[in-house]
Amino acid sequence: MSIWTRIADALAALASGEALSAIFERLRAPPERSVAFTIAVIALGAKIAKADGEVTRGEVAAFREVFAIPPDEEANAARVYNLARQDVAGFDAYARKIRAMFRSDRRVLTDLMEGLFHIALSDGAYHPQEEAFLAEVAAIFGIDARAFRALRARFVAGAPHDPYAVLGIPADATLDQARAAWKRLVRDSHPDRMIARGVPEEAIRLAERRLIAINEAWEEISTRQAA
Repeated sequence: MSIWTRIADALAALASGEALSAIFERLRAPPERSVAFTIAVIALGAKIAKADGEVTRGEVAAFREVFAIPPDEEANAARVYNLARQDVAGFDAYARKIRAMFRSDRRVLTDLMEGLFHIALSDGAYHPQEEAFLAEVAAIFGIDARAFRALRARFVAGAPHDPYAVLGIPADATLDQARAAWKRLVRDSHPDRMIARGVPEEAIRLAERRLIAINEAWEEISTRQAA
């Protein structure tokens, strides 16, 4: 059963009047956490697509770049997107439910933030309203300001870049500490590990940009310290 079929099953509860945001309450355990992750990215993505006042084709198409959506499952993905846009619940309500669901593994919340940054930048611009939206979601998720800046630098052209922040280590970390952090982050970005913590197979491409940034940060730090 594909994740999109499972999403359709989860949405069937809406026929009885259940709010989309309430679905998260019933999706706490694997494998349904991957359903919750997908709904979360689409729902928050729909909210952020409206943050700059306009939903563009590029922002909608960005879901195709985050998720592999088979043609025969497009209707189910579109239904989630449209329901999220219409739901009166604010994005903060979604974000809090998602944090509660994944509080045992904060790495999933970072995975989700990467998907949101990708959607926000899909129209080629980064608006102040999108910055405020993402910063507030990150704060709700418990992602600190330094980690948020590292995420932003990965996606926003011209944003300040700190290789130590990318690896999550202090600026005075030793080369051995940097190497250990680099290896840990590479392991955490392996598809099998991501799937185990709730990221659906359809969204594993989220790790591609992260791995590039992680490897570039390690290369920059090792080059600096070798000089």
